[in-house]
Amino acid sequence: MLNKKSLKFTIIDIAVITFIIAAIFLFFSRMSSALDYKWRWDAMPSYFFFLDAATGKLKANILVKGFATTVKLSFWATLLGFLLGTISGVMGAKGSFEQRFVSRTYVETIRNIPSLVLVIIFYYFVSSQFLDALYLDKWLRSSSQTVQQIVGFLFSGPGQINSFLSAVVALGIYEGAYVSEIVRGGIISIPDSQWEASWSIGLSRQKTFLLVILPQTFRRVAFPLAGQFISTIKDSAIVSVISIQELTFQGMELMSTTFLTFEIWITITFLYFTLTFPLSRSVAFLEKKYALKQ
Repeated sequence: MLNKKSLKFTIIDIAVITFIIAAIFLFFSRMSSALDYKWRWDAMPSYFFFLDAATGKLKANILVKGFATTVKLSFWATLLGFLLGTISGVMGAKGSFEQRFVSRTYVETIRNIPSLVLVIIFYYFVSSQFLDALYLDKWLRSSSQTVQQIVGFLFSGPGQINSFLSAVVALGIYEGAYVSEIVRGGIISIPDSQWEASWSIGLSRQKTFLLVILPQTFRRVAFPLAGQFISTIKDSAIVSVISIQELTFQGMELMSTTFLTFEIWITITFLYFTLTFPLSRSVAFLEKKYALKQ
């Protein structure tokens, strides 16, 4: 039986859903009447998959390829950001004066630079000096077909490998600054009694940190970290400015040739939503479940 509190939330939910449906209906009706826009949703499926006339097989088209690139880019940027942020967070919380200074300089510098500017600076000024000097693209072109397929599956093909890695590093550095503060705050929140209890049973300072403090830290900051990782997926759209063929870039290319402006942007929005919403709901579910156990 529903109590008053649950009934209140149910009414609010219904009101929100009704408002969203009304807003969507108003948007489409205004587009059709005021702008005389002719919707062509029937053309969109062909930009996901197409039938290859030569082989007779169904192949991924531009939107699916862009979606896959976004997933790969987000995964590697998240991993790099987590590693950099953890190291910086530990240095900022329990490091020496020099280590704390380096950590604070990194965090304050990156957090006060727009992500778009950081991506452009890194691509044009840093990547050209280091990644191009490694000749990764030339090595990949001279490699076997198997190696190219593996690297292409995990990262990108020879033509985009330098740009892809540049984007990963730039995004990883940017997200790492925020992860650093999350980790640093988690370490500081651990009470001193945990250190003292560990020392009382004979653990060294290093073992105390690795075996006692750090596991508790990650448990406390798991949900803020998950939220930051979700943000990385959305931030990955900015690398379209350096011609990384991720979802946003592919959408803009497709829009310039087909002029299906609203169909494409609505589809891209939905694709990003399918990535971020299940993650955010999973985090909310785990957070609620964890809170109930406390």
